[in-house]
Amino acid sequence: MMLILLLFVPVVAGIVMFIPGSWPRRQLLPAVGMLHTLLSGMTLNAVRTGKAPSALGGLLQPDALGVIFLMLASLLFLAASFYAVGYLREEDKLHVKRDFNGGRPFTNAPETRFLACLCFFIAAMTLVTTTPNLGALWVGIELTTLSSAPLIYFHRHQASMEATWKYLMICSVGIALALLGNILMNVAFFHTNADLHGMDQVSAFIAAAKEVQGTDNTIWLKAAFIFLLVGYGTKMGLAPMHTWLPDAHSQAPSLEAALSSGALLNCAFLGILRGHQIMIAGGLGDFSGGLLIFFGLLSMATAAVFIVGQGDYKRLLAYSSVEHVGILALSIGIGGTALFGGMLHSVCHSLTKGMLFLVAGNILTRYHSLSSYDVRGLREDMPLSGALWTAGFLAIVGSPPFGLFVSEFTILKGIFASGRIFVALGYLAALATIFVGMSVPVLRMVQGRPPRDVPKSYSESLYTVLPPAVLCLMVLGLGFCVPDWLADTLNRAAALLGA
Repeated sequence: MMLILLLFVPVVAGIVMFIPGSWPRRQLLPAVGMLHTLLSGMTLNAVRTGKAPSALGGLLQPDALGVIFLMLASLLFLAASFYAVGYLREEDKLHVKRDFNGGRPFTNAPETRFLACLCFFIAAMTLVTTTPNLGALWVGIELTTLSSAPLIYFHRHQASMEATWKYLMICSVGIALALLGNILMNVAFFHTNADLHGMDQVSAFIAAAKEVQGTDNTIWLKAAFIFLLVGYGTKMGLAPMHTWLPDAHSQAPSLEAALSSGALLNCAFLGILRGHQIMIAGGLGDFSGGLLIFFGLLSMATAAVFIVGQGDYKRLLAYSSVEHVGILALSIGIGGTALFGGMLHSVCHSLTKGMLFLVAGNILTRYHSLSSYDVRGLREDMPLSGALWTAGFLAIVGSPPFGLFVSEFTILKGIFASGRIFVALGYLAALATIFVGMSVPVLRMVQGRPPRDVPKSYSESLYTVLPPAVLCLMVLGLGFCVPDWLADTLNRAAALLGA
């Protein structure tokens, strides 16, 4: 019952959003967020204590890997739901909305559709993170694309329309390639004795992979993982398949960008992790791990190149996401100690990037510009958002005492323990370059005096400041101590990946 409610509560809420009238539908969103977070916490506790919850004939049966990403998605949805109340109030105050790039007037999409798609978005991510069925996981990833595209196009202007089409086209191609990966995996296991007809395909494919070790079928398994990596890697934002991400995250409303960067990328990553689990069982962990290391380093290098000199602060955060998904891929490819660091990194990155995009929305609302050159004196003009922006920058670049410092250092220890010195050097070089590249625009925005054309009277809304502040405290706390329940869950997840 718990898992059924977890999946269908946001679906029903999304349908209810379409009921006509002037009833308080905005306030329904935080209520859904709180209920979903409560159910996610109960699911996490059940998985951690070995109760193995299941529903719909095994279609919903989360494990330690999936429940981590479920909890992250739920927490970010909760933060975004409260933020949405203040964000939409600010939108109501703008009688004439103008494109930040060309200054042309535009209109917003219907608020009803926006709120409904937010609910459908979290429902789709819930399916992805709770199912052991690779087909259902694929369907869930496709549903995240369909439900998030209208969110990107909430502001109806040319730039957001281009970003939405780019997102739809590139991610749809990626999802099609991932479907081919699923098909090839079924081909690889066609003649095995494993029962492939149950809902729990992950367990069945792991059992079947042990049978094909050393046979000619491993070539099909390798091909399947390549298609899964490229397909889901496109949705995850791994370079060079990342080209949709900077446009989509910079043009989407900030609360949607927070959900996409902090939660959606994890869902695509989970698809790759499922493939990697099966490859390890088939004795091909070195093959899949080598590909993950290559694409991880490539993503970090690509992000470093585009972050240096980047003037658009939301695109800056988007390229930072490319960097961090590269770190995640690298940690899984390295294995060993780095696996725990990678799982911790996924938690810290999601919370931090969610916080930063929400704060970026506050800055955009105040200054009506995406350029870091137009924003000055945040510490005086917006003291709360300015402090969170500074803290978020320190966290995202891995500075102590934030949680990302612990996770990145743990991954570095794992790289050295594996004996890959050149990988460690590339990892450190990318981190150093990105630190310098991000510090310039962030410090430029925080310091100095506010521009003269910015109205002096401005008060920051509690709805738009409190959610990122809570996320910031979480990341800060993880830098000092990882709670036992979280460490246990992360260790269980790492064990599923061979640690």
